[in-house]
Formats: sequence, structure tokens, C-alpha cells
Amino acid sequence: MEYLLIFVSAIFVNNIVLAQFLGICPFLGVSKKIDTSLGMSAAVAFVMVLATIVTWLVQVYVLTPFGLDYLQTIAFILVIASLVQMVEIVLKKVSPPLYQALGIFLPLITTNCAVLGVAILVIQKDYNLAQSVMYAFSTAIGFGLALTVFAGMREQLELSDVPRGMRGMAIVLVSAGLLSLAFMGFSGVDGGLRTLFGLD
Repeated sequence: MEYLLIFVSAIFVNNIVLAQFLGICPFLGVSKKIDTSLGMSAAVAFVMVLATIVTWLVQVYVLTPFGLDYLQTIAFILVIASLVQMVEIVLKKVSPPLYQALGIFLPLITTNCAVLGVAILVIQKDYNLAQSVMYAFSTAIGFGLALTVFAGMREQLELSDVPRGMRGMAIVLVSAGLLSLAFMGFSGVDGGLRTLFGLD
């Protein structure tokens, strides 16, 4: 049941973009079309889960035993950047079609603070490896959901008659704020589930 709570909470209640405000750059930059947002979501999901596994292992088996916790952020950044580069090289050799599909998004993931944020959050929440993977996967789904819904809103805005003063980034930011408010409606769902299943 704990895994269900992590799943629901990471997607809806504590959405990485709309509640924790991590990963705003790709959220605003890659959300012009649904196709590109789906590609970015898939790439982020793959790298986020992989990076969380590797950074969790680095934290538990290298940083903590040797008293190097103060190097966590820099170590995680190096691990994530290296991981993205390795994934890019492997995809290029093993699966050129998949590389073509994701290749444009892979370099962007290196600078996506949501990936680093999840890697640090699983350590702060003191999750085990299975919980960390579930949290990373759920967060990636939440990121993809927010990105895809927002891309749909932006495609609709292109067809709408927006007042001249609100065109461009102004209406995009207002729409993002409204989407964030909509997701605030899910606050308390995880508490309700905990009470329902007697986990409090």
C-alpha cells in the first residue's frame, strides 16, 4: 500500500513541476506541441529512473560509508551528466531509430533539475531502492502528464483569439498557473488514502 501512496502522491499531489516547481525549463520550452512533449516525457522517464538507481547506490555504498555526504550534489550532477552521455552513446550504436526519436531530448535532460531533484529527494525521504525506483517512475509519469496536458493547452491557445497584450509568454505563464491551481485540487488525496487504509 505504501507504493500506491508514493505513486499517487508523486503524480498528482506533489507533482514535480506544478507543486515543487522543478523542471520548469523543459515544461515551458518543450511544451509547444504534444508530439515533442511525449518524446521529452519518455526520455525523462528513462533517464530519471536510471539516474535514481545509480545515485541511490552511490549515496548508500560510497558517499555515506566514507563520510562524503557533503559531496552529494556535485557527485549526483556528475553521475547524471555521465549517465546521459552513456545512454546517448549506447542508443546511437544499439538502436539508431530510438536515438533519432530521443536524441534531440537527451542533451536537454542533463540540465533538467527535476532529475537531480528526484535523486536528492529519495535520499532525503530515506527511501529504500524499490521505493526510490517507484518514486522516480511516478514522478516521471507526473512530469509527463503535466507536460502533455500543458502542450494540449498551448496547442488550443494557438487556435484561440488571445488579446494582444496577453499574447506570447504572458498567456503561457497564466495557463501554467491555472494548471498548477487545478493540480492543487489533489492536495489531501494522499492523506485521505492513508486514513482509508489505516496507515496513519
